[in-house]
Amino acid sequence: MAVVASAPGKVLLTGGYLILERPNAGVVLSTNARFYAIVKPIRDDVPDDSWAWAWTDVKLTSPQLSRETEYKMSLKHLTLQCVSSRQVTSSGESRNPFVEQALQYCIAAAYALLDPSKKEVLNKLLLQGMFTSIIRLGHDITWKNLMLPLHIHAGLDITILGSNDFYSYRNQIEARRLPLTPESLASLPPFTSITFNTDESSEGNCKPEVAKTGLGSSAAMTAAVVAALLHYLRVVNLSSTKDPHQKQEVGGDLDIVHIIAQSAHCIAQGKVGSGFDVSSAVYGSQRYVRFSPEVLSSAQVAANVITSGEVILDILKAKWDHERTEFSLPPLMTLLLGEPGSGGSSTVSMVGAVKKWQKSDPPHSQSVRRRLSEANTSLETHLKALSQLANDHWDSYKFIINSCSVHRSEKWMERAIEPGHETIVKELLGARDAMLEIRLNMRHMGEAAGVPLAGRRKDKGYNYKIEPESQTKLLDATMSIEGVLLAGVPGAGGFDAIFAVTLGDSSTQLAKAWSSLNVLALLVREDPHGVSPESGDPRTAEITSAISSVHIG
Repeated sequence: MAVVASAPGKVLLTGGYLILERPNAGVVLSTNARFYAIVKPIRDDVPDDSWAWAWTDVKLTSPQLSRETEYKMSLKHLTLQCVSSRQVTSSGESRNPFVEQALQYCIAAAYALLDPSKKEVLNKLLLQGMFTSIIRLGHDITWKNLMLPLHIHAGLDITILGSNDFYSYRNQIEARRLPLTPESLASLPPFTSITFNTDESSEGNCKPEVAKTGLGSSAAMTAAVVAALLHYLRVVNLSSTKDPHQKQEVGGDLDIVHIIAQSAHCIAQGKVGSGFDVSSAVYGSQRYVRFSPEVLSSAQVAANVITSGEVILDILKAKWDHERTEFSLPPLMTLLLGEPGSGGSSTVSMVGAVKKWQKSDPPHSQSVRRRLSEANTSLETHLKALSQLANDHWDSYKFIINSCSVHRSEKWMERAIEPGHETIVKELLGARDAMLEIRLNMRHMGEAAGVPLAGRRKDKGYNYKIEPESQTKLLDATMSIEGVLLAGVPGAGGFDAIFAVTLGDSSTQLAKAWSSLNVLALLVREDPHGVSPESGDPRTAEITSAISSVHIG
């Protein structure tokens, strides 16, 4: 029977660059854009002689990229070997290191954690297969090497699917001569084939890149695959995590999913990042402080060798000292994302430039970072205060939010006509001021560090910005629109989709304003939930963020 799990994409509201180091915090919102992983056996029965097998097969399919990759996996050493890769499009590399690492870590975790009495069930799950021929394995591997019966092809069938919101479809919308509106985006079929960014000046020397919107697709994909595999292999029970009102125990199933996903994601990336994207993919919206990088030392040492049960147990028993507390936008506020169509960003090169600047100019960098941290804390404090005011004085809060939603910010104080109204408006204006201060210090950081514009090549003559001038103009225009509370560039900045937080029903007005500015309003909204089991294949169940989670008014 198939197991289907999903995990959300993210928007880093505060904490850009600072979140890389403890004890700096960041506020990260999970979204209704979800990655799905479907895990099932290639066949339902297990041949009688399967106990003697030393290898199993894995088929990984990504329909949106027209990719299908087949692997042989050693059940003794838990190592993968790619034996066949097919791709309809000529878009370059067809391997997926995130899924590969997730698979190895999950199976190693299953062998390490499951009670010995359950190992027979685990082996059966891994050895369900189908008949095949030696030709499908290619020319580099022989059956003699694998020590397998000639007629058996056994193993796991994994399919990965990402909501349309993770990818850019501007080119397709424009090719259809449709307006840049959410309605046009919603008209695309669910899980539409993915387009690629191409560099015309590269003359074919660079591989095309997937055009993304910056929602953390690799983290969401990794979390979904890990969750589905661990549930399929009986290591965790995702059904127990579905109730949002049920408090999860420390060391429980979600914590296992989180640790395995963090480990696999870091090894696939080749570095130990802050982990906020994986954490939000597993747990949902939160205030996050990163874990100490040392907790993954075992995984780093083992990255180029065998992923053993001992390594997995070391990682699971390590002191994971990350901090997370629940955090969501206050009531009657809506998260929106707008794609300016500028091609996305290279976070790695931008972060590298900032780190180099920190080392070369400590006094200046510490001053900017201190001011940025204070602004981050201020925004977080104002949003928390607004949530508390909504809880304590709902009628007044609702009146002010709805009244301010049809006015520009300089008119908001005029809406305070009763006792208590002014306090709410002051918190709204305080949040705006904090966002402006965050943007100011992010610009200073980018200019001082010489951050490559969206990580693009220097030889193209681009300037150096975290918030490029075109984004600054767009964000200023956005914050001047009626009902807009906040606007900024999420995470590391650059040319990824911008975000805005609107009051009441003003999101529709903002989407129209963005369209007039050649910005495509995405169908993304905040959804505080993390990893979730699904009832079936999202393609047949029609689970898409565009259809099930967004009302276009």
